[in-house]
Amino acid sequence: MADERYAGDLNPQEAWDLLQREPDACLIDVRTAPEWQYVGLPKLDDLHKRTLCVSWQVYPTNGVNPGFVDQVKQAGVEPDQTVLLICRSGARSRNAAIALTEAGFGRCINVAEGFEGDKDASGHRGTVGGWKQAGLPWSQG
Repeated sequence: MADERYAGDLNPQEAWDLLQREPDACLIDVRTAPEWQYVGLPKLDDLHKRTLCVSWQVYPTNGVNPGFVDQVKQAGVEPDQTVLLICRSGARSRNAAIALTEAGFGRCINVAEGFEGDKDASGHRGTVGGWKQAGLPWSQG
């Protein structure tokens, strides 16, 4: 059953394909600064774009960032743009997509597997789904 509070979900490859097809589409990584620095970021250089970094939750408390929508606007994102949102596994980015849609952004899409994907049988991320596992461009630090 689809959640009508935002435009839907794409897997990382579908998100990459959409970013290629739509020149104005943008990608917002909603993880925290330590995650961007130590785990890595989607790299969009091949598309002549950059990943926007706006945290959905405030580190280290993990409370929802009360300035999230304003920070997205300050980053230059317009309400009529296609906005893809990514986090570690797709949970925070789904909530961020709902919040942006409620704030008047028209097409907010969650990258459902996130950057690292779900945990594998050993409890590790990065081997089951996600941007990195899909072989899409990324950089660290």
